[in-house]
Amino acid sequence: MTLEEAAQEVINKRVLEIGGDGGLIAVDANGNIAMPFNTEGMYRAFKNSEGKKEIGIYKV
Repeated sequence: MTLEEAAQEVINKRVLEIGGDGGLIAVDANGNIAMPFNTEGMYRAFKNSEGKKEIGIYKV
């Protein structure tokens, strides 16, 4: 499972199954980033070593 797949599984399936909500910011050993959430919005941001950056609150 990729980092993105694992993060989506936790936030959009397992957390919902126990009646929870929220999100997470995950980074793996290879620098891959996942920021899933199951709420209306979540403050999140990253900037990697290649200069790629993302800042967000709501789903796009």
